[in-house]
Amino acid sequence: MRILHVIGWLDFADGGPPIVTTHLAAAQADLGHDVTVAYYSSPVADQRTDAQLKSLPHWEKVKVHRLPPCSRLERLTGRSAGRALAQLVASVDVVHLHNVWEGILIRAAAEARRMHKPYLVIINGMLHPWSLAQSRWKKRIALLLSHHRMLDHAAMIHVLNEDEKQAILPLGIRAPSIVIPNGVMLEEIEPLPPRGEFLGRRPELNGRRFVLFLARLHYKKGLDYSADAFAILAPRLADVDLVVAGPDGGERENFQRRIAAAGLSGRVHLVGPIYGREKFSALVDADCFVLPSRQEGFSVAALEAMAASTPVILSQECNFPEAAVAGEIVPLNAPAVAAALERVLTNPNRRALGQGGRALVEARYTWKHIAGLTISAYEQAIKSAR
Repeated sequence: MRILHVIGWLDFADGGPPIVTTHLAAAQADLGHDVTVAYYSSPVADQRTDAQLKSLPHWEKVKVHRLPPCSRLERLTGRSAGRALAQLVASVDVVHLHNVWEGILIRAAAEARRMHKPYLVIINGMLHPWSLAQSRWKKRIALLLSHHRMLDHAAMIHVLNEDEKQAILPLGIRAPSIVIPNGVMLEEIEPLPPRGEFLGRRPELNGRRFVLFLARLHYKKGLDYSADAFAILAPRLADVDLVVAGPDGGERENFQRRIAAAGLSGRVHLVGPIYGREKFSALVDADCFVLPSRQEGFSVAALEAMAASTPVILSQECNFPEAAVAGEIVPLNAPAVAAALERVLTNPNRRALGQGGRALVEARYTWKHIAGLTISAYEQAIKSAR
């Protein structure tokens, strides 16, 4: 099968969608399919992304089509990308669009409709009521002008969990929805780094246990809840620190103010974005992973923590109830997060929790398995289009 993935740009600093796009494409290519990924070039992001993709298994089997860097107007309209997209869409059997709001997706969908090629749209939580409430009027206008048509005429709307499927019903999108979650590429992380590798590079953590927050430092990710929960936890567990890893998404300064006000700056370590082996060495050494997010499609970081056999604490808004085998799913408030952290960190069998998470990932959430689900969806879409 010939498959085209279209995304605005690839920058792992943007979080989940670029990771999903590249890993899904690589897994599909490994299954023997002809896979192309098209996106706008960005000199700074490309250099950073290329360095990360060198270690992604099977990425060498994926064709990459970089469009010229886009202006702000091009980002909205996708007009200059039209000709290249027409040629790419004509050469494939199915198109998979990643995200919602970029103009390049509108153009790709229009070309697919013109050529009677089926396309899917993975919405990555962007049409969830919480997300639509951010920049509300801009998004409403965009839906009215063009984006609703893109969604209505899709062969399928690719949602990441059942909650997302139900949440978009009020929008009246005519295309059917299909639930396909995210995954982990185990061959990318095996063998896992040995325990102590991350701690060995961080003398400030010598002799300390730590909770790991690994995500963009963004309001959506609940970094403020992490700060407040740690302020509750810290007096109870004097040997535990908090490590915060990820690019700044606008919340770093607010987080640092909260921690300073609690008098905990010496026990909280902001290490910036970490990728590849360094990321997994942090996950392996962490005593617990925490993500009290306000809204998630399907957290890749949580899956990676489970793949590293690390216990997890997730908010209910992460929409991953199965992850309870690896830790706890809690209401979105600081006392609940703190109490769950204390229970896990004082649990003498917490390594068994981590092993339960690893077993779940192996059974249901590898990218190879997820790629197979998407191929079945594509076959159904192509059959319906014919």
